[in-house]
Formats: sequence, C-alpha cells, structure tokens
Amino acid sequence: MSIRIILADDHAVIREGLAGSLNQQKNIEVIGQASDGLTTVEMVKELSPDLIIMDIGMPDLNGIDATRQIKRDCPNVKIIGLSMHSGKKFVTEMFKAGAKGYLPKDCEFDELIDAIEAVTDDKMYLSPSITGVMVDTYIRPSVESKSSVFSVLTPREREVLQLMAEGNSTKKIGRRLFISPKTVEAHRLRIMNKLEIDNVAQLTKFAIQEGLTSPEP
Repeated sequence: MSIRIILADDHAVIREGLAGSLNQQKNIEVIGQASDGLTTVEMVKELSPDLIIMDIGMPDLNGIDATRQIKRDCPNVKIIGLSMHSGKKFVTEMFKAGAKGYLPKDCEFDELIDAIEAVTDDKMYLSPSITGVMVDTYIRPSVESKSSVFSVLTPREREVLQLMAEGNSTKKIGRRLFISPKTVEAHRLRIMNKLEIDNVAQLTKFAIQEGLTSPEP
C-alpha cells in the first residue's frame, strides 16, 4: 500500500522535481501539491494524506502554523519539515507544532526517503546535519525561544502579521480571515505593542527574520 503524500512548497520547481522523484518510488504516491499554507490545510481535509512534506516560508500561512492547524484537525496525518531554515527556533517550533521529522532543503534525496519511511513507522527523524541544533537547545537553553514570534503572538496575531508583511490591505486581511477591518486594526495595534515596533517596514523585516514569510525574490 502506497504512502500518500502532499507536497507543500511555494516554489513550483521544487514541488515538481520532488513529485517526479517520489512518484518513481514503488511505495510512494504524491496525491497533491500546495503553494501556500492555507491551501495545504484545505487540501489535507479533502484528500486525507498519510504524510505532508512541509516548507516553512510560504505565503498566506507559514508552514509552522499550517502544521499546528493540521495536527489539531487531523492528528493522524504525519508531517516532515523540509526547509531552507535550519536555525534553532525554526526546528524547535516545527516540532512543537507537531512535525515528526525535519530536514534542510539541501539534503540528499535518499535521506528524504529515509525520513519518510521512519516517520511513516511512527518514529521521529531529524537530519544529522542539524542534530547539533537540537542538542544545543537542551544543553544551552537561551532566551531566544521566549522572545520568538511563536511564543509572543497568538496564532491569529501571527496570521495578521504575516498577511501585513506580504502587503495585504486591512480590508483584504479581513476578508481573508473572515473578520472585520476594525478587528484587523485591533490585532495590528496589539502586535505592535507586544513587539515594540511602530512601523510596517520593521514589522515586515521581523516577520521575515522569524520565518513567517519570505522576502520577495
């Protein structure tokens, strides 16, 4: 029986390349591809995959919050983070959100297959190339995690911040999240107060640094 996989990445070239390689494996079937976090969440509900290979820096909803939503609604779906981000806060937040594995995008294809097999067998998988990140987290805990956007802001505030950083207007954010423009403004004010940032340019820079969104290519 094949492992049914959804690929979530905002770069079509990466998705198509992975899909082609994975579909050549006798026990793997790529059943869907998504270019943003919101589409991924909806696709999971529609297709009921066994596993998702999830990027972090995606538009509309980042991979960490998408992972959190999917694990809340579909706890049996397994998730592997595959990202250009290998810093401590990204790895730890992805695991906190419910991922079972994490690899950097420059990993070998054979390692990705190993990770898929391990996670499918209900094991954890962490790429050896970033194992030191997790070891360092437990040996030398820092204040970084306490000031992370994932600990300071609520999930809704993170959604608003990401959409703001991606250039969406207040009205468009309201329509996207099904809330009023006044509620969006209230969230924006709380975000600025919590982060002690008083302009959109700095908020955008912060959102990129925290992995909520990616800079324009």
